[in-house]
Amino acid sequence: MEIQFETIVNHIHEKDSRYKEEAYGFVMESLSYTQKKFRSPRHVTGEEILDGMKEMVLEKFGPLAMTVLEHWGIHSTEDFGNIVFNLVEHKVLSKTEEDNIEKFRNAYDFEEVFKSGYNKRLAKKISRMRTM
Repeated sequence: MEIQFETIVNHIHEKDSRYKEEAYGFVMESLSYTQKKFRSPRHVTGEEILDGMKEMVLEKFGPLAMTVLEHWGIHSTEDFGNIVFNLVEHKVLSKTEEDNIEKFRNAYDFEEVFKSGYNKRLAKKISRMRTM
């Protein structure tokens, strides 16, 4: 499966080079992370995967989140949606009738979430550590 996924992503990248190949792997990892939050396997909505991606970006990259996302060519939640729908188009992922790119447009502000949001989370952790 790994080689097949890599081949598909290379094919996608030939047609749509806006996003680095690593971004596709991250989206798949985020989908898996998001699905594990539910007790049984089920379809994940656009809103749910966006929340999972947000959590994973902050968890994995912390203060470097914006740098990593920009390196991958991702500047907004719509970019995540474009990657998801590229994977749908190539039958790596499936969608329901309710799934569409609109669910990914302006879902949250990257600056607010990945810069300000990270700093707020860090300040809370430091505050909790001081009270111990």
